Amino acid sequence: MPTDWNQQSARCLDALGSPAFPETLAAGIRSIVPYEFMVVFGYVGTKRPLALYDDFTPERRKLHVDEYLEGPYLIDPFFLASTGDTPSGIWRLRDIAPDRFYQGEYFRSYYAQTGLAEEVGFLIDVNAELSIVVSLMRTERKFSKAEFRVLTEIQPIVDALCRRHWSTGKNGARSDASKILTEKVSDAFRTIGDGVLTPRESEVVELTLRGHSSEAIGRLLEISPGTVRIHRRNVYSKLRINSQGELFSVFLNTIGTA
Repeated sequence: MPTDWNQQSARCLDALGSPAFPETLAAGIRSIVPYEFMVVFGYVGTKRPLALYDDFTPERRKLHVDEYLEGPYLIDPFFLASTGDTPSGIWRLRDIAPDRFYQGEYFRSYYAQTGLAEEVGFLIDVNAELSIVVSLMRTERKFSKAEFRVLTEIQPIVDALCRRHWSTGKNGARSDASKILTEKVSDAFRTIGDGVLTPRESEVVELTLRGHSSEAIGRLLEISPGTVRIHRRNVYSKLRINSQGELFSVFLNTIGTA
């Protein structure tokens, strides 16, 4: 473990419970593994994510926080990981994203605007009700294997510090909250088209927008990739659209009026 981290983690410990903690944590990690931006989101049951901390410029905050919370968060791989079965730890975005994430409409229409070279996140279960993701972002280059190894080494301390700082002291059934959230997200996708899509077409819409390929969707739904494409064409026809970009816009409009 880096020697400097001992001093930095001591400073974080001193800042626990104070408004200075997130900034102290950001500076501490940045001193041993450089990066441009940190953002911390909290996920509580069925509620909209909590923007707990960021050090963005005003322009970047509009994209990464304000616009993100308007609906794109629902298909963010880190959000989905925090509400699913992904274990706590440090993760590269590409390691938890669906197989066609970088060709999907969420990436093209929203995430690509960030101009990030890479995002990695500490996924932390604070308690039964709250999970947080501490995301580190770079615009120029990806994190090297050596740098990622350092982040992996400090992960247990980052996890413990964040759990202590953001713990609400509440108890609850996390599995129940996650189930409710999953149902809420599915309901949001099902409202696309105002009831004109079949349940299977709605499933195809949801998996498509989350970044899964036709082949992956076929495996998940136990149908052929060709059948997936037929469903997608039917969706476009019923919604009177012609592209995945338009489908993404329909999704955002649906979230905005939900």
